[in-house]
Amino acid sequence: MKSLEDYITIIHDFPEKGVIYRDITSVIEDSDGFRLAIAELLKLLDGVEFDKIVSLESRGFIFGAPIAYELRKPMVLVRKAGKLPRETIAQTYDLEYGSATVEIHKSSINPGDKVILIDDLIATGGTLQAAANLVTKLGGEVIKAVALVELRGFNARSRLDFDIDTVFSYDGK
Repeated sequence: MKSLEDYITIIHDFPEKGVIYRDITSVIEDSDGFRLAIAELLKLLDGVEFDKIVSLESRGFIFGAPIAYELRKPMVLVRKAGKLPRETIAQTYDLEYGSATVEIHKSSINPGDKVILIDDLIATGGTLQAAANLVTKLGGEVIKAVALVELRGFNARSRLDFDIDTVFSYDGK
């Protein structure tokens, strides 16, 4: 029987020389790998009390939806600017080269909502922090963030002020 890590494809020197890219699309493309990934993410939420799941565009949606379904929790989307049809609030954050803006529907988070953030990968933590800021602006509270993979070389945990849990954690970037 394959372990979940066996489904992650390692690509050397992508997107640039010296980088070891851990491709999780191979996890999603295999039904057994995907089932294992969802099962492992669900374990990270065992015993955690929360009201809503906030998933980050776009691969966070892939993992957030089955978890929301399984736990019977509503799933809220954090999307790139201009993609949500109702009234939104926005948060701009810095990237390595430039900036990006994400939005959430104003009506998606109520004051006092306890929220879990779900994404595929944590690197710098910029998108997670932006999503957390949106939740907080609407009166919600981020209880925890979960992801399949963390790249420790970016040191995101030192910049984020909420609990983070991942299935895999790798040194480097």
